[in-house]
Amino acid sequence: MSTLSISQTGAALGATVHGLQPSQVSDAQLAEIKQAYADAEVLFFTDLQMEPQEHIDFAQRFAQININRFFTPVEGFAEIAEVRKEPEQQNNIGGGWHTDHSYDQVPAMGSMAYARALPNSGGDTLFASMTQAFAALSPGLQETLLGLNAVHSSRHAFGAAAPVPKDLRGRFGNADQALQDAVHPMVVKHPLSGKPALYVNPGFTLHIEGWTALESAPLLQFLYQHAAKPEFTYRYKWQPNSMAFWDNRATWHYALNDYPGQHRLLHRITLEGVPLAAAAS
Repeated sequence: MSTLSISQTGAALGATVHGLQPSQVSDAQLAEIKQAYADAEVLFFTDLQMEPQEHIDFAQRFAQININRFFTPVEGFAEIAEVRKEPEQQNNIGGGWHTDHSYDQVPAMGSMAYARALPNSGGDTLFASMTQAFAALSPGLQETLLGLNAVHSSRHAFGAAAPVPKDLRGRFGNADQALQDAVHPMVVKHPLSGKPALYVNPGFTLHIEGWTALESAPLLQFLYQHAAKPEFTYRYKWQPNSMAFWDNRATWHYALNDYPGQHRLLHRITLEGVPLAAAAS
């Protein structure tokens, strides 16, 4: 059995898990990891030696796997999506603040991304805590947001008419399946911690329900700028054989595109979630 230790990053979110051997995690250790995940909102695992099937087996101990509709899968392992950038590409996947699968009626619980190949420098990922961002808003704005819903969609991001750069279009497929639209509370009760979390994001949120896009823009832009403040974020520097496991109900993430001419490859598994409830006023 592996010996685990878990340490906080000291930032608004995140904890590092040392000593994990995925195939040897006991039920007691799994419970410890799950509690750390609920508390820290994103976990970082170090020094993993993990083959694709081990990645799948470990992920399934948390939840059912969501087979990604749009990303290219790892050959022979449909459960794992490639997050790939080749040296000749100028654009990267995930190069803006977003929350995975907020366009689904039941959004994904979280994503596990494992580093398979990294650039010599750059390629870090930023994470932001939506529970911390909400907690820092004024009581008046909090009360206003608790009564609002927002509309999310995949159409503008992955659909046939989406403005996907040419050098990324080959990394995505099934544009005709980008038909997902969903309405979610703008503040959700986190299913694990019970904390209220801001649930809008620049990547997939279109507008506030019952408001036009023009009417929604000032409030949404304020929230986006607020939530991305440094005091709510953590910058993760990937290491060989490291893995990040983030909670999509409580965080945003942003893959930095600062490694021109270099190769980067993550293997990502996304996990199914549960219906989201509005936070109570």
